[in-house]
Amino acid sequence: MTNSASNYKMPAEWAEHERTFISWPVQASMVYPDNHKAVSEGYAEIIRAIAEFEPVTVIVNPEEEEAIGKLGLGDNVTLLPVAHNDAWLRDNGPTFVKDGKGALAGVNWKFNAWGGKYAPWDLDDAVAPQILKSLVMQQIDAPLVMEGGSIHTDGEGTLLTTEECLLNKNRNPELTREQIEEYVKEYTGTETVIWLKRGLSGDETDGHVDNIACFAAPGKVILQICDDPQDENYAITQENLRILEAAVDAQGRKLEIVTIQQPPRVDLEGSRLTLSYLNFYFVNGGIILPVFGGTAAETDKLAEETLAGLFPDRVIRKVNGMAVIGEGGNVHCTTQQMPKAGL
Repeated sequence: MTNSASNYKMPAEWAEHERTFISWPVQASMVYPDNHKAVSEGYAEIIRAIAEFEPVTVIVNPEEEEAIGKLGLGDNVTLLPVAHNDAWLRDNGPTFVKDGKGALAGVNWKFNAWGGKYAPWDLDDAVAPQILKSLVMQQIDAPLVMEGGSIHTDGEGTLLTTEECLLNKNRNPELTREQIEEYVKEYTGTETVIWLKRGLSGDETDGHVDNIACFAAPGKVILQICDDPQDENYAITQENLRILEAAVDAQGRKLEIVTIQQPPRVDLEGSRLTLSYLNFYFVNGGIILPVFGGTAAETDKLAEETLAGLFPDRVIRKVNGMAVIGEGGNVHCTTQQMPKAGL
């Protein structure tokens, strides 16, 4: 392992993948343990959908390996036994980076369960090193508590994040904004950080960017918006829109902004669910898009049409976005892409 991130850069998510990593849900850590069967079926749907496009490695607790192996997840799916507390691999898995020769390494961020919200998290903090060991891949240890869902890069030097998450005192209280930004740049190989203010209302991750904005291409950002002034997300998304409109990326470009209308509000036991179409996931030749049905039928259709227009060469593969959202995340939160090595 090493603390040197020089010459390594985080590729854009749409760059070709070698495979996808995803963790299997753990009943003991679930917000709603009685829903374990339904949530597991939701994960299985996501895994099968991704496996239509590329290989998938599923992180499973060793004692569950045999049972999960009998689920028939498909020939393009392999299981990797690694003890873990929770199932959001985007946040506790390695961030894969490439050097100038196309060789891969993995950044091992510190993980504290979204600011200490869900104990214990010791097993989750140890997942990334075990994945990298299984790959016989260089491990780069970053001195920063951070989750993969809190950043998004264009692969050309620009990174999106939110102040609400990265500057939250429950992550790195000893560091200044400037120190955090420098660490993020160093370990992702980026030059410009665009700081949005807040993430979506009700997001227990403290505003992960992967629910509110993402790059569609260098110089092009998709932003989920709200048109109802009575909705908390109206002020949040309008503020982020103004920031993006004024921003310049690492290449000196003004950003083209594409908007997607948020789905109608849904609450579960008095708490708002963080419904987001931007929690989609790029796969080789496709996009895995969570849709929500019911009152969201119209916005589901609009989101699919928008993404199909943006990515005419990709298959839009829809999955049931309601299956796992009660646990706090969706498709993008569950996954971590491993880029294909080489230039």
